Amino acid sequence: MWACPRCGRLFKKKNQSHYCGQRPVTMDEYILAQPEDVQPVLRAVRGAIRAAIPNAEERISWSMPTFWKGQNIIHFAANKNHLGVYAGAEAAEAFGERLAGYKSSKGTIQFPYTKPVPLELIAEIAAWCWQAKNHT
Repeated sequence: MWACPRCGRLFKKKNQSHYCGQRPVTMDEYILAQPEDVQPVLRAVRGAIRAAIPNAEERISWSMPTFWKGQNIIHFAANKNHLGVYAGAEAAEAFGERLAGYKSSKGTIQFPYTKPVPLELIAEIAAWCWQAKNHT
């Protein structure tokens, strides 16, 4: 068992990712809770998705920034070594050729921080998810 040195919670995995204290309620809180070097990436991704689907509501769902309109449209999250975009299996399949250089599985797409994050592609995926969920 591993105990977080900040909050004391116990976990099976060493250095388990978690929130110490209260979970963020807004995207701003989520972004500010992440490492400083990752925050600009998260702000850029948020802006790209917001521009692609401006009528979606921002919320936190499954402890991740989420764009929502009657249902979850797309999520994103900071991970230790990559940005995760959670668009669903259908989106990952639809963009399969363009995602060939990235790790993906079951609708999760990993964009490593060691490469520039493809904001235009993320925006296109978000717009595709919006339309696929019958929003016009």
